[in-house]
Amino acid sequence: MHDPRVLLDPATDAVRKLARRGFVLDVASVESLLAARNSAIQRGDAARAEGKQVAAAVKGASTEERPALVERARELKATAAAEDEAQQAAEKQLNDLLLGIPNLPLDELPDGATDADAELVRVWGEQPTYDFTPLDHVDLGERLDVLDLPRAVKLSGPRFSVLRGQGAKLHRALGQYFLACAEEHGYTEVVVPTLVNATTMTGTGQLPKFEEDLFKTGVGDRDLYLIPTAEVPVTNLHAKETLALEELPLAYTALTQCFRSEAGSYGRDTRGLIRQHEFTKVELVRFVDPARSREELEVLLGHAEAVLRGLGLHHRVVKLAAGDIGFSSQITYDIEVWLPGQQAYREIASASDFGTFQARRAGIRTKAKDGSRGFAATLNSSGLPLGRTLVAILEQNQQADGSVRIPDALVHWTGFSELKPS
Repeated sequence: MHDPRVLLDPATDAVRKLARRGFVLDVASVESLLAARNSAIQRGDAARAEGKQVAAAVKGASTEERPALVERARELKATAAAEDEAQQAAEKQLNDLLLGIPNLPLDELPDGATDADAELVRVWGEQPTYDFTPLDHVDLGERLDVLDLPRAVKLSGPRFSVLRGQGAKLHRALGQYFLACAEEHGYTEVVVPTLVNATTMTGTGQLPKFEEDLFKTGVGDRDLYLIPTAEVPVTNLHAKETLALEELPLAYTALTQCFRSEAGSYGRDTRGLIRQHEFTKVELVRFVDPARSREELEVLLGHAEAVLRGLGLHHRVVKLAAGDIGFSSQITYDIEVWLPGQQAYREIASASDFGTFQARRAGIRTKAKDGSRGFAATLNSSGLPLGRTLVAILEQNQQADGSVRIPDALVHWTGFSELKPS
């Protein structure tokens, strides 16, 4: 969420920056509501100040003067209460407006609003070649008897999956490998709820704007939401807390189930494991000094890439266009893995710097040794999704005889080095 004064400061250039991501800033409404709030505060404070003076005067007033002074004190008390209500009403309207304004994209982002407008940063590894026609992961998974989509549809409908046998073991091994990589890079593992309240969802920007993308349930009279990513509970671990600036960065990782309704994506990626309603993912979250958030993003991106490099998976990194980044992000890198079955690069992880945007919403403050206060910067990246990584392993490591080679880094956890057709 934004500080309205910063949004209205010409030096921020908020109107231009937001226009780059297709958002029109309603400057007049921000100015009006901010002025209404500030005026109510000033009038309320003035009434309370005069009320104190009148109360002091009552003590020394004569019998004739006292009734008028007492009545004036009552009027001022009522005025202060009315102005407090006016302030709260204006504050709520202003906050509701601010909650719907996305983060300001950094100027370094390319123009555009689609993945075609992304800027190529680097490519790692050689694109695998084959002397046969490579299959996609669904055909491979069914031939290897590790993927059972028909039974998943029977259980839950489309966009769900069942993994079996060595496929299930490979999936579990990926989670163990990802967490081990995160630990090597200094992340503290946490186990967090996958059901969270509306305040938690609001803190990271999923609410109120994206409620249709969430699965909502409840316990008794409590409304709860299934998390779309561990970013939500992990970032909010420090909601309404003050962190010592010199102790940053703090780094956390979590392996959770994730749930997404995929509203607006019907007809896209309905085949296989690419776009599921429920999937498993390891998330990397960092709390950092805002002055270092941009360089910390490069550190985070390196940690996510290291996981893929350890698996030997060919991939590339792109910088998303200003109109294609997420609501809370000010800059995002996508890591895209090559899928020979689709003859295309597909996003497997996003590493984002949110600046202080999420911290303002969640109340994650900082205090320096000199006493100065501010808000933390938050960053997150997938590290990685288990399903999409499994897709990449199946497709990139397929062999002419229909088998699939398991990356050496996983054999310790799988106990086998290849998948063979049954």
